[in-house]
Amino acid sequence: MEKAKYKRILLKLSGEALVGSQGYGIDPDVVKKTAKEVKDIYNLGVQIGIVIGGGNIFRGLSENAKNMDRVQADQMGMLATIINSIAIQNALELEGIETVIQSSIPMDSIAEPIVIRRALRHFEKGRVVIFGGGTGNPYFTTDTAAVLRAREINAEIIIKATKVDGIYDSDPVKNPSAVKIERISYIDVLNKNLRVLDTTAISFSMENKLKIGVVNLLKSGHLKRFVMGENIGSIVD
Repeated sequence: MEKAKYKRILLKLSGEALVGSQGYGIDPDVVKKTAKEVKDIYNLGVQIGIVIGGGNIFRGLSENAKNMDRVQADQMGMLATIINSIAIQNALELEGIETVIQSSIPMDSIAEPIVIRRALRHFEKGRVVIFGGGTGNPYFTTDTAAVLRAREINAEIIIKATKVDGIYDSDPVKNPSAVKIERISYIDVLNKNLRVLDTTAISFSMENKLKIGVVNLLKSGHLKRFVMGENIGSIVD
């Protein structure tokens, strides 16, 4: 039987990863593919928490929000993460995986409140837990929310599932000569401003010795291979 390197992970999905080729919103085909990738690691017996961004719908620091009050703009962004959470929940349950949404924003008809002890019980019962609503506070990104939830559930690693193969010394989309970095320290990520996660999230990870992995979600099987310990993607520790 295939064996995973990690028993419990926090998977960080960007909202933009759900857009696909349409440029905005949620692409059902991408959501379905994401659910299948998650199912592959779920079938290894890995306990999975998920945090999803909302940038595909609305981002508090976006150009669209430039004339808005920052608090209200961030609140819109937090609600966008709930929409994405419901989309992922639906896709996972169509794959036969029981899934629970816990939200930092009270919305009883859609999600449970975030109660970590309850989330741990869900893991024990074989459920995937999606943490929506960010931290529930303005001025904090879903990167920070992901690190916070990972620490609360005692995840062994945060895995940022993205559109590139790992961490590069510059943007590989803009710079074809960008060099991939397989392993790097937290402080070097901060000093080189590599934007793996935002600076608050990286600092919090460093303080709590929380490992960060970066892997390409768009390449079929790469997430599973990373979780099994293969030398793909990148690691910050």
